[in-house]
Amino acid sequence: MNIIIHGRHLEITPALRNYAESKVKKFEKYLSSITEATVTLSVEKYRHKAEVLLKANGVMIQAEGVTGEIYSSIDEVVEKLERQIKKHKEKLTSRRKENRVVTETPVPTGETPEIGVIQRERVVMKPMTAEEAAMQMELLGRSFLVFTNADSGAINVIYKRDDGDIGLIEPA
Repeated sequence: MNIIIHGRHLEITPALRNYAESKVKKFEKYLSSITEATVTLSVEKYRHKAEVLLKANGVMIQAEGVTGEIYSSIDEVVEKLERQIKKHKEKLTSRRKENRVVTETPVPTGETPEIGVIQRERVVMKPMTAEEAAMQMELLGRSFLVFTNADSGAINVIYKRDDGDIGLIEPA
């Protein structure tokens, strides 16, 4: 596993680096396919923040912890990641998957005012099924996910609906 540690407004001391690496390395026993772990430690006024992004077999698992002390932030983010990894493994081992993906077509709603782009994000889209995309969306804690459908090769969008179900948008 490749561990990358970044510091924002914070100098990464050898003790801090060793502490973060030892905490992140223990995830290898839960999920052996982790290829990369990116740890970002930052300080903003009195808030100490630790963010960890794990990449394993094309699945990204992310968590962040914010406390008043950097070491406790690392502990908090590790606890969150443990819960997410256990949830991910349970989903992988469970063969009782419900097919609750609903296909919907967007309805044009007339003219919309021009909106400026606030933030851009570039993502690598690996081909996956709709079920894998739903699992990835939940692991990342997002309300939608753009992905390449492994079955059709087209770009699809999967999203969480207001009623709690999951919707799938496919191009015609």
